[in-house]
Amino acid sequence: MKELRYLNKYFKKYWFKLLIGIIITIIARVFSLVLPPYVNKSIRAVEGYVASGSGDLSAVKGELLEYILIILGAALLSGFFTFLMRQTIINVSRYIEYDLKNEIYDHYQRLNLGFYKQNRTGDLMNRISEDVNQVRLYCGPAIMYSIQTLTLFFCLVPIMFIKAPTLALYTLLPLPILSVLIYRISRVIHKRSTIVQQFLSTLSTFTQESFSGISVIKAYGLEPKTNANLQTLAIEGKDKSMDLARVNAWFSPLMILLIGISNIFVIYIGGKQYIDGQIESMGIIAEFIIYVNMLTWPVAVVGWLTSIVQRAEASQKRINEFLHVQPEIKNEIDKDTPIAGRIEFKNVTFTYPDTNITALRNISFTVKEGETVAFIGRIGSGKSTILDLVARLYDINSGELLIDGMPIKKLNLKNLRGAIGAVPQDAFLFSDTISNNIRFGKENASMEEIVTMAKKAVVHENITGFTKGYDTVLGERGITLSGGQKQRVSIARALLKDPQIYLFDDCLSAVDTETEEEILNNLKQASKNKTTLIVSHRVSSAKNADKIIVLEDGQILQEGTHDQLVGREGYYKELYQHQLSEN
Repeated sequence: MKELRYLNKYFKKYWFKLLIGIIITIIARVFSLVLPPYVNKSIRAVEGYVASGSGDLSAVKGELLEYILIILGAALLSGFFTFLMRQTIINVSRYIEYDLKNEIYDHYQRLNLGFYKQNRTGDLMNRISEDVNQVRLYCGPAIMYSIQTLTLFFCLVPIMFIKAPTLALYTLLPLPILSVLIYRISRVIHKRSTIVQQFLSTLSTFTQESFSGISVIKAYGLEPKTNANLQTLAIEGKDKSMDLARVNAWFSPLMILLIGISNIFVIYIGGKQYIDGQIESMGIIAEFIIYVNMLTWPVAVVGWLTSIVQRAEASQKRINEFLHVQPEIKNEIDKDTPIAGRIEFKNVTFTYPDTNITALRNISFTVKEGETVAFIGRIGSGKSTILDLVARLYDINSGELLIDGMPIKKLNLKNLRGAIGAVPQDAFLFSDTISNNIRFGKENASMEEIVTMAKKAVVHENITGFTKGYDTVLGERGITLSGGQKQRVSIARALLKDPQIYLFDDCLSAVDTETEEEILNNLKQASKNKTTLIVSHRVSSAKNADKIIVLEDGQILQEGTHDQLVGREGYYKELYQHQLSEN
């Protein structure tokens, strides 16, 4: 259970509620122990009346009524405390589930982009949902039923030996055998539980990718193949789950068998002792039968608890694997560091850690505060990488990246990203209303501000054309909108944020020329006195920039204004002439 030690901090956090829950659990079980002795006393009272042949019947009835009322009262109190027990211990498990999910999610958000390139979304989702649920069962039901079981054993076993040592010895004889069997089976359960949990991640990943890529599947007519792949995975998952179920299936029959043997011992040995005069009343046999049946659930639940603990151990191990991954991008400064917008690259080299591709090679340039710089170049030349480094989604390998004259690592990461409005080429929109997607740039924005920015992004007319307008709920990843509409909604989001630095990563690639020109004019006004970096394949998006940098294989090939570069032979002039002829 070494992996489950990670949860000790949560048990410490909620120790008082757990302590109250444990005390209530013990009280509930103690009240349930009132039943057997009074059943014994009731039988003794009847035996005494029958043996005397001329006893006071009304006195016996009164005695029996008293015992019945005591039994009923104890049962009601036991039930009441059982209710309180669930309201404490089970609630604590939900609190721990809440805290653990938040911790995992917060950790996910701190991890760098390379982590998400190496791990699938379905696996990440499964660990924060299915795995956490398995851990919750350990933190709640497993603890609750363990306390119940221990309380009954510590109370019942001494009572049974005090009242009839020989009978108690035979009654409890099957329990050591049960312990050995549980130990052997639990080891197999742990191994197979891990396999099942790992496979659930594979299945979640496949279904998540299938749903996200449903348009591609339909376009290529791949439904039969996808169904066949899912069926193969489902059969494999069924086989793994059946392997686990076969082991779990041994528990209940073994419990029932061993409890049945204990009952046989009680009846046979107890009856023999009664005949031989070693015990005074048949009431003791009835009392022991009740004790055995009271032990039935605790003994039977041992198998279930073992299964829960083993599955929780396997799940927590999977959770810990990610929680122990240290984020490569760390906020090393606690104090606020206001951002003005001056950006400087000094001999910067960067290689992607996951692919080992060197995207930038010893490049240097400066972007003054309030200046607009455009980056032009072929695919893979390093344009988008520059924007990623400015947003500190990655850290450089060598050289210096300065913001306002300070090394980027010495800036408060929250302040840095709070000062950036980024619009990626592949615009991501959430499955929410259009207004909330734009408001993502400024949480407390009014509807008037949202509409104003949508007009600047030239998407207002498209939005009002929908039946519900700005209240239209988008499909996953904004699938309801066209590529150009998604890009313009993302631009409106960035404009609404009103940051110090704008990062536009080929964000007009899906927009027609006329709309592009209108948006660029609006962006020029909105980004006045704001540092703006534009990545584009179109000269039309870059020509109005204060400076244009042409990249080739991670190095600066050309640098200058539009007029300067058009007047020189090179890549930019060729691109300009080519795109001019197309228009």
